[in-house]
Amino acid sequence: MTGKWNVSAVLLDMDGTLLDTERVYFDSLVAALHAHGYTDDAVTLCQAMVGLPGPDCEAMLHARYGENFPLAEISRAFVSNRDAILRAGLPLKSGAVELLDALQAAECPMAIVTSSSLRTADTHLRLAGIRHRFETLLTRDDVTRGKPSPDLYLLAAERFGLKPEVCVAVEDSNHGVTAALAAGAITIMVPDMVTPTDESRARCAAIVPDLGAVLEVLRERGGV
Repeated sequence: MTGKWNVSAVLLDMDGTLLDTERVYFDSLVAALHAHGYTDDAVTLCQAMVGLPGPDCEAMLHARYGENFPLAEISRAFVSNRDAILRAGLPLKSGAVELLDALQAAECPMAIVTSSSLRTADTHLRLAGIRHRFETLLTRDDVTRGKPSPDLYLLAAERFGLKPEVCVAVEDSNHGVTAALAAGAITIMVPDMVTPTDESRARCAAIVPDLGAVLEVLRERGGV
């Protein structure tokens, strides 16, 4: 996109974008799979799950390892691993506080748009100390189809009474980018654990290294 953007709201993904949790999830699941003898393609499979809702990840595990895959047992091990790591703290991504401060100072509406459940999103945002900043929180519990379907982003725009075309979506994964682009939002990618696909590179309004750079782009292009 060239020229100035008409920005009326900013829609933020949570995991891997605002919160530095994707690596925690990835390491926890890989460790759970390896501990139960599932080592074939575990790393590659878990990388492919980044940005997807939990039910989609579960379907991918069953598809790879068969219907007898002990999902409940692996899930318990995953949660145990995850919680052990998170007890040490839930870090924000670099530049997150500065970005949120600037958006609030500019009175720019903003929302969380996440593939996590409401319970998980609420808990993790509180642990990170930023839950109070968001009146609008859209999760996989709000829609039938999660990312990469556009439904969450379409619903977020609707909640603000806006067209998606005047909303900026900030995402870290290709699945999230696909959802935002399909909704028609101005999409900025901040890659975390995955490399942008050629399609993401071609269609994103910007691909930047961190949230500080997102703020710079919003100031230069969106007048925030």
